[in-house]
Amino acid sequence: MKHALLFLPLGVLFSVGLLIPGGAVAADLTLVSKSVAPAPIIVFADAPPRTRAAAVTLAEAIQKISGVLPPVMDGVPQPMPERAIWVGYQPALKALFPKTDFEFQHPEEILIAANEKHVVIAGRDRWDPARMDVVTREGKITGMQQEYGTVNAVYTFLQDQLGVRWFWPGDLGEDVVARESIDVAPMEYRYHPQIRSREGVFNFSSLGNRGYGRAHDWTMQQRLQLCSLSMEGGHGFGDWWDRFHKTHPEIFALQPDGTRSGFPAPRTAKLCMSNPKVWDLWMQEVAADLAQNPSLTVFNASPNDSWSSGHCVCDNCSAWDHPEGEPRLFHYKKYSVERPATSDRDVTFANKLGELLKEKYPGKDYRVLMLSYGHSRPAPVKARPADNVIMSIVANFFGRTGLVDRGSTRGDTYRQQFEAWAGIVPAMMWRPNTGSPGGWQQGLPDLSTQQTIRDIKDVAAANCVGIFIDGVWEHWATQGPQLYVMAQLVWNPQTDADAILKDYYQRAFGPAAAPVQEYFEGLEKARMAFTAQNGEADVFGLKDLYTEALLSESQARLTRAAAAVPAESVYARRVAFVQAGLTYTRLQADNIRLMEGYWKKKNPEIATQVRANWKEIDSVIAAHPYALNAGPIRPGAPRTLGLHPDHGRAKVKKVSKKAKADDLDLN
Repeated sequence: MKHALLFLPLGVLFSVGLLIPGGAVAADLTLVSKSVAPAPIIVFADAPPRTRAAAVTLAEAIQKISGVLPPVMDGVPQPMPERAIWVGYQPALKALFPKTDFEFQHPEEILIAANEKHVVIAGRDRWDPARMDVVTREGKITGMQQEYGTVNAVYTFLQDQLGVRWFWPGDLGEDVVARESIDVAPMEYRYHPQIRSREGVFNFSSLGNRGYGRAHDWTMQQRLQLCSLSMEGGHGFGDWWDRFHKTHPEIFALQPDGTRSGFPAPRTAKLCMSNPKVWDLWMQEVAADLAQNPSLTVFNASPNDSWSSGHCVCDNCSAWDHPEGEPRLFHYKKYSVERPATSDRDVTFANKLGELLKEKYPGKDYRVLMLSYGHSRPAPVKARPADNVIMSIVANFFGRTGLVDRGSTRGDTYRQQFEAWAGIVPAMMWRPNTGSPGGWQQGLPDLSTQQTIRDIKDVAAANCVGIFIDGVWEHWATQGPQLYVMAQLVWNPQTDADAILKDYYQRAFGPAAAPVQEYFEGLEKARMAFTAQNGEADVFGLKDLYTEALLSESQARLTRAAAAVPAESVYARRVAFVQAGLTYTRLQADNIRLMEGYWKKKNPEIATQVRANWKEIDSVIAAHPYALNAGPIRPGAPRTLGLHPDHGRAKVKKVSKKAKADDLDLN
């Protein structure tokens, strides 16, 4: 009997051996070998475009492995092939797999099964053939579906059965093991992801996003981009003041001075949540959104930003607050006052909208999204989210330990608030802001890999159905191992994270695995010690993390890595990719030190040196695609202000100690 070459270190892949009469174990299926022609890939007739594209990707992967390209066919070929790979469900499969259940009971459920003659790679697919092209704020998205089970099943097969890896975007990040024969053992594997809203983990590379993201193919390969719950990470009413303040002034928050002025600003104006006209207009907006994009199932009702300012004080809205809610400091025009947290109010509002959704759209799985943010961060005292309300918990413990909510008068940490919500919600999304405690936003190796592993597993254990991180900036040379393990765990939080990282280093770097692992772990250890002592350092404080001693120690490890691999090998190119990240880190650390002094006393020689550093950074980025995402770290970008003499520095507003203490909206 042939033995299948399987690659199973990443998944929790339960294979069931199939028995043939007499008790013998069924033989492996050879998909292709030197003596066996490739099994054709058969896609069900009229498959949606992304499903057929995934079948083509599967064929191309088999060619990369074996050197032979299998044909891709549509429908049920006649005569029926003796051996085949079936992509997606079609009725002919029932005869080929008589004991396999093809009723997909769970959202996004995938199935991979093999016997002696056939492989089926399928999943729960939901789409409207007449409504697959959707226009969004970002532009037109084609091939839109409600569920993409088969596509995600193909990428699972490629990874778990064929051993393909995508460590980072681009050709260099792809790893394929060439071999003459591809064999699959008889097995059956089913899985459905708990975290159904995954695209927001790498939001800039979500479907249709045309912003900073450069990893759209990669997020699809990691089974993040094509998910079944599309949930926004932001606020719900940013344009309502401009649209409605003249025609419906009564829907805006009553201020203590008796006006409905839209304080503090048009895009951050709060609503009078208890006003039925607000509910009516929101429902009208739901209908309009569905007319434009029928794949939507989650609708945002989250209050606008400037979270400590301008909340409604009318009797009806105030009655929705619980008097025992945590006292919080609220700001109004020329006036501040302590009031109870708005958590009970916001949940009551969301529940009301949820009732209206059920009434208007019976049988539809439509849900309301509500942020727990600002003054609604504490868990409510009495109100409880309905079963069609998803709470989006803005708990900022991604990459941070023990960080206290600045708005809390009790000194609660974000972690404590998250745990309180976890005990009462039917479903929630974790929606952290990342900050930049070790230079995350500047593209530096701000690594918290082990903490992030624990956090994702804890969040999943708390009945989380979605994750949206604001933001992940896609710097693969400096943060690659963490970004990779994040992607793998979001698809399946039960996966062994240590196995993921071991596979990452061994497969990506071969003989250089040990020194590259030491390199990243050394940087992470230094970063964790630095943030434990300094918390949220500003950009100029990062000079105390990226010291000459740390950079020299890190360089020594990468020098050992480069010496461990053949000069022209793919491993050498990948070590050079990581080296690009360290080169950037050294240049940017130099800029930080130089520019801190420059702003105290402008020196033309310093300016010349910094400009030369930036020119070298440009060369590093150009030479190593995907190593660093140039957009968010270019000179003059918000996250690098102050690090180039020609682009000024971030303006710091000078305020009194009391005003600073009261200015909570900046949290």
